[in-house]
Amino acid sequence: MSRVRALAEAGHPLSRRRFLVTMAGSALAFGFPRLADAAMNPAMPGNTPMPATAPELSPDLWFSIDADGVIRVNIIRAEMGQHVGTALARILADELEADWSQVRIIHVDTDPKWGLMVTGGSWSVWQTFPVFSRAGAAGRIALIEAGAKLMGVAPAHCTARSGHVIAGGRSLSYGEIVRRGGALRSFSADELDKLPIKPVAERRLIGQPADALDIARKVDGTGLYGIDAKVPGMVYARPRLPPTRNGSKVVSVDDSAARKVKGYIRSLVIDDPSQTVPGWVLAIAQSYPAAMRAADLLKIEWQAGEAADLSEQQLQEHARGLVDRSDGGVRLDVGSDETASAFDAAASTLDQVYTTATVLHFQLEPLNALAFEKDGVMEVHTGNQWQSLVLPTLAKALGRPESAIVMRTYLLGGGFGRRLNGDYAVPAVLAAKALGKPVKLVLTREDDARFDSVRSPSVQRVRMAFDAKGEVQAMEHHACAGWPTKVMASPLLAKGLDGRYDPFAISGADHWYDVGRQLVRAIPNELANTGFRPGWLRSVGPGWTNWALESFMDEAALHLKQDPVAFRLKLLDGKGRNAGSAPNAVGGALRQAEVVRRAAQRAGWGSPLPKDTGLGIATSFGQERDMPTWGACVARVHVDRKSGAVTVEKLTVVVDAGTIVDPDGALAQTQGAVLWGLSMALHEGTAFANGLVRDVNLDTYTPLRIADVPVLDIHFVDSQQVPVGLGEPGTTIVAPAIGNAIFAAVGARLRDLPITSASVRNALSA
Repeated sequence: MSRVRALAEAGHPLSRRRFLVTMAGSALAFGFPRLADAAMNPAMPGNTPMPATAPELSPDLWFSIDADGVIRVNIIRAEMGQHVGTALARILADELEADWSQVRIIHVDTDPKWGLMVTGGSWSVWQTFPVFSRAGAAGRIALIEAGAKLMGVAPAHCTARSGHVIAGGRSLSYGEIVRRGGALRSFSADELDKLPIKPVAERRLIGQPADALDIARKVDGTGLYGIDAKVPGMVYARPRLPPTRNGSKVVSVDDSAARKVKGYIRSLVIDDPSQTVPGWVLAIAQSYPAAMRAADLLKIEWQAGEAADLSEQQLQEHARGLVDRSDGGVRLDVGSDETASAFDAAASTLDQVYTTATVLHFQLEPLNALAFEKDGVMEVHTGNQWQSLVLPTLAKALGRPESAIVMRTYLLGGGFGRRLNGDYAVPAVLAAKALGKPVKLVLTREDDARFDSVRSPSVQRVRMAFDAKGEVQAMEHHACAGWPTKVMASPLLAKGLDGRYDPFAISGADHWYDVGRQLVRAIPNELANTGFRPGWLRSVGPGWTNWALESFMDEAALHLKQDPVAFRLKLLDGKGRNAGSAPNAVGGALRQAEVVRRAAQRAGWGSPLPKDTGLGIATSFGQERDMPTWGACVARVHVDRKSGAVTVEKLTVVVDAGTIVDPDGALAQTQGAVLWGLSMALHEGTAFANGLVRDVNLDTYTPLRIADVPVLDIHFVDSQQVPVGLGEPGTTIVAPAIGNAIFAAVGARLRDLPITSASVRNALSA
């Protein structure tokens, strides 16, 4: 089952309901049946709504048009630099035949009428495209009919273009139609489903360059980030974190030294019924600098949880033991998973183990939340990626219904999956409840790192069996890591997703290569699941599964003495379960083969190279088989044999993401994804020591620097297929391409991430 269908069946309806178009007062509004309006933060741009059934009608769910012709599009997706509102508004505005200069975006606050509010998985454009397309089409048809009536002509004689209804030499603007009033038609669910969507050739906004609608607010300072939120009378809080993420208890607090800090008010031991922040103590002060200083002066005695001695080595050794066992974990349904006989009869086999280290999010804006009670409602002002996930947790922590909590929407100074987990809002609301006043909680950079929902370390074993002719007969992929969805969203797994395993921890291993018999096994590292909070980090599971898969595919090609590109193309034959299907995976593996072919050609695959310089290739379908984004990367690297230093000179990337809605946004998304993939390949990575991560600031945790950015050649396949995701897929193809290029350059095979100079030297000596 796809995880999107699963989310719908888990109580978050994504299906379209009866569509209503009506005119009220001086504003024309369009929408699906919903509850009453949500409060909207005018400082924000940001998120796209998915419908949910409700007993009342809200005529302005998706967009509205006022008497001046200004079109306001409601967005439920979080804005964290990707200009998501611009892309989504473009979908609706194209079908509506709107004047783009009249389009505005509104990033909305939480309300049940929006349905599932989540920004992740590269879902935003993909999920929203059919909903917004039909919303725009319905609006266009209704406006044409209303305009025709006002002009006394038949609708068939009218067209819509650039915010006007036109009939011969006459025209009415959308704003004038609103001003002149009149009832508009409504559409049933069946009618909505049958609405004609414009042919690709008639699109005027989708796929065309456009200025992002939120740039001005980001430049002039009127766009507010969570860390900017403030209200009169608020106090500040900074936490002191316990020695373990889970199970810690406060034994005593001595704040005698903290009381000497000017502005310090008191310490507060957090009593958390949700067990999100056990063992937390807050320093409360009149200013944040005072709260920072006072927190450091608190003398706290804790009783640590069970993970007080947890180390990276323990996590990896535990995972290695699990992947070496034939039992345990969950076998995915990949058609045929009985591989033993093929390995028994094989003329040769290949068997390798790959690892990845713990990775931090390290988003620019540290975690923060402002909370206070107003008119019986607890308001939470913060940037968040998955409001629908954290609201039940806040309700449990506060002992009140979700309807008595609202999350105000703000810009995110980086999300990357960290703000899918809204755990940082819990201590803020509990402090506001305890103190009876607004509390602004801000974590320092070090606090943020220690409290991170990190990308779990992983261990993977990949095997392949070949016959005497060198044909692949079977393949196995065993992956062990922490399971973020099991830890942070277990009801979701139980209700809608498979329930037996976390798809976010194994996606990518269920690849599109034709390998005969195939076994994919997802194995939970329970030591990780209980020791810390494994998190979703940009690309999630494919961040490690594709490292193993694409490194192994290179090793398999070399085992058979075949060219790595030719070997991949042979296996991407598009047969059987890899043929693809409508609507999202039309073409299947043949589209993946095409991006491999194009990337190799653009990069000059097979051309002579200088000494100790090599090309390596890797490919992926992004994350999910039911919404594949086909991508391939060729890395050109130079290796210094003496020092082991790796210089990435160029990354050539070809992506087939179907229809590209916003070209500039797509390029920026892919550039960012590719550079983070490079950063995690060569620079990023930490380790657990004594229950906490070792690196907590940028002096020792050293992401990619500007000087290390290579030449980027990014190309998009011109496609009319369904638009799919772009936020994450690019991250997964870079590391294995670099690893494979290092081998091509100097014959050193790397199987552990991150790749360090020391590991290159060791591989060379081996």
